Amino acid sequence: MKKLFFILPFIIVTNIFGQINQELINFKSANPFSLSDIINDLDNQEKQNVFGKLTIPFDSLNPKKKYPLIIGIAGSMGWRKHHLDYIKMYQEEGFATFELNSFKSRGIDSTVGSQNQVTTAAIILDSYRALEKLAKHSNIDKDKVAITGWSLGGGVALFSAWMPLKNIISKELSFAAHLAFYPPCFFNPENLSFSKVPMHILIGEDDNWTPATPCENLVDILSENNNIGITVYPNSHHGFDSEEPVHRNENGFSFKNCLFDLTEKGDVLMNYLGLPMSNPTLQKIGFLFCVDRGVSIGGNSEARKKSLTFAKSFMKRSLMKD
Repeated sequence: MKKLFFILPFIIVTNIFGQINQELINFKSANPFSLSDIINDLDNQEKQNVFGKLTIPFDSLNPKKKYPLIIGIAGSMGWRKHHLDYIKMYQEEGFATFELNSFKSRGIDSTVGSQNQVTTAAIILDSYRALEKLAKHSNIDKDKVAITGWSLGGGVALFSAWMPLKNIISKELSFAAHLAFYPPCFFNPENLSFSKVPMHILIGEDDNWTPATPCENLVDILSENNNIGITVYPNSHHGFDSEEPVHRNENGFSFKNCLFDLTEKGDVLMNYLGLPMSNPTLQKIGFLFCVDRGVSIGGNSEARKKSLTFAKSFMKRSLMKD
């Protein structure tokens, strides 16, 4: 697998909102394919260099000030404008942000139509390794780090709170909040142990890529013992928070007919056969039972406005409280 490693010096950028510090952060991760690879065999996974961009407010009067941090995870098409709209908003509100680049670190542009070059498992591991690295930064408050993501990244934001994974990857450090935009919720976890910190899902009612109903069902199950909620936007599709018109993507996998069992050991089981989808070939076979090609994607201006407002409020409540 192609490995890319970048080094960028510390720089100060001036824009209309003032000065900000930007750094390209490099750290070590690995390439697990499945969640079970992490739970059962993490030490033997292929190593991987990963990078991302850290942006910190610049305070010349208090250069040692520690800031709450939001780690962002892009979707299957990589970083897009509407993702960066949130990042910019967070920066304007005084948050530090980190744009994780799991795709480019591995020489990948998009996983639409395959979903196997860079997996949820690999990006969850990247996220925690980034957290470990950034927790040591002199300007980051390690106890106030949230994770957010869109689509594939939404799945990372959600299932990074799943305790069977977290307990293996990082027992000492935790995310303070998890905000997931239209994540894949088509996993039925055998172990319902999730983090007790604030979690929330934002999703469109008409999403046929990662449908809303499984997310509503998961939240209903978890809400009794967890601080989790969901907002479903009416007349909204996958990517409702973008400014693009709704259009058809013929390569995307529609998971509207899928619900996979997720064992405590991290195996995602095929429907009917009950076999673990533990490698690309087995995953392809498993998808044949329920996945269709072709999805709708595009924005809804009202939902976009509401989701930006909610995201800002959620992060301020979760990270800026005393």
